Amino acid sequence: MKSSRSSFFSRFTTLALFLSLALLLAAPASADVRLPAIFADHMVLQQGIECRVWGWADPGEEVTVSIDGVKHTASAGKDGRWQTRLQALSVTRPGESLTLTVQGKNTIEIQDVLVGEVWICSGQSNMAWAVSQANDADLETKTARFSRIRLISVPQVGTQEPQDDFKGKWEVCTPEAAAQFSAVGYFFGRQLHQTLDVPVGLIDNAWGGSACEAWVRRDILEGDAKYAALMQRWTQTEKSFDADKEQAAFQTKLQEWRDLAAKARAEGKQPPPQPRFNNPLVGNARPANIYNGVLKPTIGYGIRGVIWYQGESNAPRAYQYRDLFPLMIQSWRDEWQQGDFPFYFVQLADFKEEKPEPAESDWAELREAQTMTMARLPNTGQAVIIDIGEGKDIHPKNKQDVAMRLARWALARDYGPSDLVYRSPEYKSMEKQGSKIVVTLDHVGGGLAPFDTGEPVGFAIAGEDKKFVWAKAKLVGTDKVEVWSDAVAEPVAVRYAWADNPVCNLYSKEGLPVTPFRTDDWPGVTAEAK
Repeated sequence: MKSSRSSFFSRFTTLALFLSLALLLAAPASADVRLPAIFADHMVLQQGIECRVWGWADPGEEVTVSIDGVKHTASAGKDGRWQTRLQALSVTRPGESLTLTVQGKNTIEIQDVLVGEVWICSGQSNMAWAVSQANDADLETKTARFSRIRLISVPQVGTQEPQDDFKGKWEVCTPEAAAQFSAVGYFFGRQLHQTLDVPVGLIDNAWGGSACEAWVRRDILEGDAKYAALMQRWTQTEKSFDADKEQAAFQTKLQEWRDLAAKARAEGKQPPPQPRFNNPLVGNARPANIYNGVLKPTIGYGIRGVIWYQGESNAPRAYQYRDLFPLMIQSWRDEWQQGDFPFYFVQLADFKEEKPEPAESDWAELREAQTMTMARLPNTGQAVIIDIGEGKDIHPKNKQDVAMRLARWALARDYGPSDLVYRSPEYKSMEKQGSKIVVTLDHVGGGLAPFDTGEPVGFAIAGEDKKFVWAKAKLVGTDKVEVWSDAVAEPVAVRYAWADNPVCNLYSKEGLPVTPFRTDDWPGVTAEAK
């Protein structure tokens, strides 16, 4: 009986443990208050605005957010998300920092918070290009010690599912941190920091090779007939792409490559390039992929503005970019709910072979589409870099000048008043005078000046037959250029720097290159590309 009674109590105890465990599992879990990665130690808050702070907690839980002696409260909704706005804060001076405290059932303390200027650094590979890959990388990295510049990078995640967080952290700018950060972003932020003497926070979310449509919400693209053909192509790809089948085929190719590479090395030869597996469904071109996976987790974070370097991937559809690029900018502004924040972008550099005669160019048409954006949307600006590209390298290493031209826009437009000349000269009008055409330019600063030679180079002229020939040019006053060719008796159109890689030399006296332009509107090579 003793043994039986012991067995009964043993079974009863085991049953009680199981019941207790089942009750615990059935009960709703109590979650700690948590924050997305964008709110973390060493972060920078945008000065002068009511910055949003958000996170997650138990539904209905009261959350208190405190900074600089002021408390703000929020209540988590049914989805567990809460949000509040901080009071507008002033710049933290050298040696100062704040603590951001978030308290619910638990307490989070974010240390070493600075208040200053926050910029998004976005686009494709020329924005992603790191300091370690730029000109004078050894010198630049050794001197990248700025305790009041903070850096954070968003990983490349391509998905159709909107993400609410990412894996990343804010870092104090050190040689090690700067070396791997966007060169254009870092040099831009450094110029602002040194000029304004304020903390600067830089958020790098660039993705090499990315297409503009990947940065736009899918429903926006699907709701506009201009992108019907583009979306139809992607719908077909999404239906037909078999990832498992393609992966198996890739493994076969990879093994073949390994065999060829081993043979080549054994013979002292250069191995062939290694094949890469491309899954377009998670890549950087699928509409909305980057918006969902990279941009969405940061939307709403307090910023001053955006710098952008992209367009190469959309050059084959340059006419479409006339609408697509402004659509992307406006969609970001609509969601950020910070008004028409500054959006400054880099025009495509010169690239590819120089042509002996005037020719059509999709890159020239993409540059034109970029220039048009300034007339389409307020508070946008273009840094022209037609003079600092590399014909054989799509990634020119001179990122310093790129950043300085972007910084001119920001310093003159957003931190003025300023006497900085910031805008490249642009085409304004033309007048036919006999066998010549006189072109008038706007935004010429102290006047126009050719570089390296006595007369302007890079002009082409055409008659009604639309056949362009190289033209002679002469400066007339501070803002006009007289253009002509003995081969064109009745000219009707002029083009300047209209090529993939134009030979051109006209600047403002402040050193900003004249923006490539054409006076005609004849259909280009990408006019029908959708």
